[in-house]
Amino acid sequence: MSARARHICYFCDYGALSLYSLGCAFAYGAYAMPDHWVSGVLHHYFVPVAAFNSFVCTGLSCYSRFPELEHPRLSKVLRTAAFVYPFLYDNIPLFCRVSRGVPGAMAGYCYHLLFALLTGFLFASHLPERLAPGRFDYVGHSHQLFHICAVLGTHFQLEAILCDVCSRRAWLQGRLPAPGLPGTFGTAGLAFLGNAAIIGAFTAALPRAPGSFVSPPSVPTEAGRCRDP
Repeated sequence: MSARARHICYFCDYGALSLYSLGCAFAYGAYAMPDHWVSGVLHHYFVPVAAFNSFVCTGLSCYSRFPELEHPRLSKVLRTAAFVYPFLYDNIPLFCRVSRGVPGAMAGYCYHLLFALLTGFLFASHLPERLAPGRFDYVGHSHQLFHICAVLGTHFQLEAILCDVCSRRAWLQGRLPAPGLPGTFGTAGLAFLGNAAIIGAFTAALPRAPGSFVSPPSVPTEAGRCRDP
């Protein structure tokens, strides 16, 4: 795979993660909002702000690939911030409910948050391969553990949302208007188009990026193999 194609694939990956964060906001706004926040200001603007956050996430994460060769630490910080920011925003309702000890779906949400934190830790720390280079090239690499934790976290997230759907739907229906196409598919469609435009803009800018067609240098391991940094 060429370096340009590699960058574009990562751009699409970042866009998909941004849209996933928007999907979380849809679900949380519909079923996971704390009782005393329902129909409040935050609830009213929760999804539109999440849609804007998806643009920030995609733009910042795509931009983080440009200084990757010259400033790898800055690139890592920008990319991490691009995903931490929408995660923190989307989970504001969960943080509130967990702090109040509301029963029901809270066990699932707590497991989801735990695995999300583990996912972020593995992404940022590159453990355990940093402690024993070459020993975890095939099994036990942080990127493998990162995806396992992400899948488990998403599983518990879905289970908790389904629990909220069953337990809170009747109560919420009497306090919220039925969602319409503009607020759901309309918002999702605009977010998709906006993120696609951002990806297209960064793709067009690749030829002007320093070293954009050069893959990041591989790091030799103890076993003589090479891995990406």
